[in-house]
Amino acid sequence: MDLDVLIRLISFSDANTRVVVIGAGLLGLCSGVVGTLGVLRRRALVGDAVAHAALPGVCIAFLILGERNLPGLLLGAFIVGTLAAWLIALIRRHTRIKEDAAIALVIGCFFGVGIVLSQIIQGLTSGSRAGLDDFIFGKAATMVRSDALTIAGVTVTCLIIVAILHKELRTLCFDRDFGQSLGWRMGTLDALVMTLVALTTVAGLPAVGVVMIVGLLVIPPAAARFWTDRFSTTLIIAGIIGMLAAVVGTIASGVLPVPKTSLSKGWPTGPTIILVAGVIFFLSLCFAPRAGVIAAFIRQRRNRSALSESQSARMCSTGNTSGKGVA
Repeated sequence: MDLDVLIRLISFSDANTRVVVIGAGLLGLCSGVVGTLGVLRRRALVGDAVAHAALPGVCIAFLILGERNLPGLLLGAFIVGTLAAWLIALIRRHTRIKEDAAIALVIGCFFGVGIVLSQIIQGLTSGSRAGLDDFIFGKAATMVRSDALTIAGVTVTCLIIVAILHKELRTLCFDRDFGQSLGWRMGTLDALVMTLVALTTVAGLPAVGVVMIVGLLVIPPAAARFWTDRFSTTLIIAGIIGMLAAVVGTIASGVLPVPKTSLSKGWPTGPTIILVAGVIFFLSLCFAPRAGVIAAFIRQRRNRSALSESQSARMCSTGNTSGKGVA
């Protein structure tokens, strides 16, 4: 481990380091909050579908623009990704196909189109692919100020929407029928959640890529559910876990030693972030005081002990009563 690199990362003395760590942290925060809505709505894999569907959007935008213009590429990814999310909802609502099959159908078709378009772009003589592979695997270490500002804008927008519509979104997640009885447009709110998922997914593509962004959308909310049952608290804890995983993963990818036989200069940032999030999930699974495995085991042992003592006391009482009756 390079101590000089670690000190530089922790102290934020380097401008590029500040951009990468802050950008990754904001992405983790946004993914944790928005991902909670998707998990509670049982739409956890919709983010995966949106991420894979974003690839053809990126390729189409590149073919139209003829260059790697990040805002244009992200706009194309957002349009096609949102279209994929809405297509899943339409298939589920108006056909006999179940949601898991609809998600698999959309992922396969859209990602296949994206790969074909990517190969077409690779064969063009008018220009290179210009780093389009970064949208598949992510490359947070090369994040620039404009990328961080884009992530910051998406994060602020999503957090404001969630704060303003907090009560409506809670009703959507836990009692949709009650919301409809109040006259609320639950279908519109559901589409809004899918749009927020698509927006967050697209913002995270340059950092963690198509393959890893779903991990940031699912793992922090899943870990937060071990700590609380309250909707607001789950949003906060999931956001903190996502931000912590992103920051620690970014720092770890820069300081962890790389085997001498490896051709890579360092650990890939996106996968490292997801690994850190996975470790946090495992710790929550084991040690969370509300629903962790250890806490559940201790409660089970206490309940068995209390039940055994209660049965013993009842048997003694019955025996004493029977003895007095005989006498």
